[in-house]
Amino acid sequence: MELNSKQRASLRSQAGRLQAIMQIGKDGITDNLIDSVNSALAARELIKLTVLENSYLEPSEVLGELAGILHAQPVAAIGRKIVLYRRAEDPKKRKIVLP
Repeated sequence: MELNSKQRASLRSQAGRLQAIMQIGKDGITDNLIDSVNSALAARELIKLTVLENSYLEPSEVLGELAGILHAQPVAAIGRKIVLYRRAEDPKKRKIVLP
């Protein structure tokens, strides 16, 4: 499912209230990070992460890589923060309604 600009704007607005739940540092994207982000997306659908200054990757690179690996939608890369969205497969577990 590809997000349109209105849906992406709605998700960015919702993400503004979120706290970053993980940090990506000098180790970059590891298997443990992928597992953790995958679990968080399954539980929350929308998550915010921080890419630390000591990371060798740029936030936009991290956003693209994680979105591809986890089959998620990249929402935003603002400063050192990135936002990912993945719709829950089970309709009963869906918390976010997109316009």
